[in-house]
Amino acid sequence: MSTVRFTLNGQPIEVTDLPGTTTLLRFLRDHLGLMGTKEGCAEGDCGACTVAVLEARDGDTPVWRAVDACLVFLPMVHGKQVVTVEGLRGRDGTHHPVQEAVVGTKASQCGFCTPGVVMALFEACYRDDLDPADAAAVDEQMAGNLCRCTGYRPIREATARVAGQRPDDAFEAARQAFEPHSSTLDYQAGDQRYLQPSTLAELFEQRAAHPDAVLVAGGTDIGLEVTQRHRHYPVVIGLEALDELRVFRREPERWLLGAGLSHTRLRERMAGELPALDKMLRYFGARQIRNRGTLGGNLCNASPVGDMAPLLLAMDATAVAVGPTGERRIPLRDFFPGYRQTALADDELLLRVEVPRPPPGAFLSAYKVSKRRELDISAVSAGMLVQTDAAGVVRSIRLAYGGVAATPVRALYTERRLLGRPWTEAEVTGALDHLEQDFEPISDHRGSARYRRLLARNLLLGFALESASPDRDRLQAFPTGTVDVT
Repeated sequence: MSTVRFTLNGQPIEVTDLPGTTTLLRFLRDHLGLMGTKEGCAEGDCGACTVAVLEARDGDTPVWRAVDACLVFLPMVHGKQVVTVEGLRGRDGTHHPVQEAVVGTKASQCGFCTPGVVMALFEACYRDDLDPADAAAVDEQMAGNLCRCTGYRPIREATARVAGQRPDDAFEAARQAFEPHSSTLDYQAGDQRYLQPSTLAELFEQRAAHPDAVLVAGGTDIGLEVTQRHRHYPVVIGLEALDELRVFRREPERWLLGAGLSHTRLRERMAGELPALDKMLRYFGARQIRNRGTLGGNLCNASPVGDMAPLLLAMDATAVAVGPTGERRIPLRDFFPGYRQTALADDELLLRVEVPRPPPGAFLSAYKVSKRRELDISAVSAGMLVQTDAAGVVRSIRLAYGGVAATPVRALYTERRLLGRPWTEAEVTGALDHLEQDFEPISDHRGSARYRRLLARNLLLGFALESASPDRDRLQAFPTGTVDVT
């Protein structure tokens, strides 16, 4: 198909002559004159460009997702429905409940951020898993929306007012009636071609024909290359329509996690089975980013500060690559051979990640240290697992870090020092100096080498203390930036 087709505010849209990496934000403002969707940062940090997309993925019930329009390429909404703030007003002139809530709580002043806030509230309104009485969950829903002048208290009040309402209206009817069609796409405009295969066989054919094509899944990384660095990609291959990448399966000894699962979907599918994963994903970007970013994208980015890698390394996960000749298993500890490099061959892609369940009695946790709590990149992150026997002696231990080396890395020297010894505060304190043998951090704008070494030590010691009394000392997801006055 050579035309991008989707529904916008209830009206069919066809695009035939714009580059495939044109963002939804630019299309709305520059080509349709829909100025309600604002441009703030154009990099997914402020939420001013938030819109809602209705999609059905992984064979599940269709859902409305809030996304940053500045990071979504037009072909990514092919076959979907999009709603902007202009589409919320009823034909009879009435306003949507989320608009009424913003007015009623006085949650707008200058109004620049308000359309994005409204659309994040729109998603909250149609969620069935958001408790308005859960202050931490309300904060999390709105963490991707900045507002310089209103203040967050009334925005939180508006969120709590509309969360989970799911009114019986046209948007709920559209959700219930939505049926996705084939998303296969071969779209060309000017000197750029955007391909979207629906099978792995099609993907391999396209990659063979276009070996220099760039692959894109959620777009939260490649989108920045386009909007911030003005990169031009002659051929882009989108992975949106590959069902094989979105598998999720529970097995007695492990989880199978498709590389194309969004972080939101991954968290929903896990349903609290792995508290350490919930803990990391809570501070992984913001809701709009997690709705688009994928597990495979985070790993294949191969950033030394990617938040998922340390936790998966601590769990001894295995990456499964797939290419024209079949599948290949790669222990995740061997997946990052160098800075921003993966062990994938040129004709392979990451298919899924196989994650063993923690052994009985093991303690697993994850940590992220950044300059701000919400929507920030790690200075240092960590995933740690320890298993002890009845006598309190360490029988298995894996200590994985991000942000302390050119790649996510296991502290193998320190692990060997602690293995077979009593798991006590004194033993762990005595092993802290061994971290110097495992990695030598660099200094950059997120932290000095000295700061990172200190963080690595403190996180290991904190892990030991947390494991000694996990029920009492487990980090709680308290509301952020707010004070409850009673």
